[in-house]
Amino acid sequence: MDLIGGQMAIKENVKTLLEELPDGVELVGAAKGRTAREIKEAIDAGLKIVGENYIQETMLAQKSMNEDVGWHFIGHLQRNKVKKAVEVFDMIESLDSLRLAEEIDKRCREIGKVMPVLVEVNSGREEQKFGVLPEDVEELVKEVSSLPNIKIMGLMTMGPRFGNPEDSRPYFQETRKIFGRLKQLDLPDVEMRYLSMGMTNSYRIALEEGANMVRIGTKIFGERR
Repeated sequence: MDLIGGQMAIKENVKTLLEELPDGVELVGAAKGRTAREIKEAIDAGLKIVGENYIQETMLAQKSMNEDVGWHFIGHLQRNKVKKAVEVFDMIESLDSLRLAEEIDKRCREIGKVMPVLVEVNSGREEQKFGVLPEDVEELVKEVSSLPNIKIMGLMTMGPRFGNPEDSRPYFQETRKIFGRLKQLDLPDVEMRYLSMGMTNSYRIALEEGANMVRIGTKIFGERR
């Protein structure tokens, strides 16, 4: 695909997705490994949130554009990268431990910022994936809620990237149940607003199971080269 064709495809993909998604559902463009030009094409088509896995990659993209969009960190965040991450991102979607939360709180306090976060749930109990086991989510949320420079805004989980999308449904159902329980607890300084579930392969199943935020990369930008 030539450059012009690629740009046109990205724009059309974003517009199609935005028309398809129900009202109230946020689209996060998963931009790992994408160029600033590709990201800008998506933004020009209406994308409001860019999801990134790498801090340096994000900084390069931000330098090359002056766009009023949100930047979400959607990868695994190491504690030694937190200081820069809290300067660069508007939300961290992958909080998975109290130690990480304490580092985020500390670094945000230094710059006078409150960081919105989502707690990542390892609903499939997969050893190769990060995230909090379902039975430990409530305890972590209660512990983190006392940190003044973090605001828990919801939960995130990942279904299988490949295979039958229907295989993701139990993971999403499990996370939705936890989300509902936490919402009913009405914990101080915890706002269960976002349930981030589903990627290119599984977002339709995620929507059926209550997701109001989806992270989509391939369906916007095409297969990675």
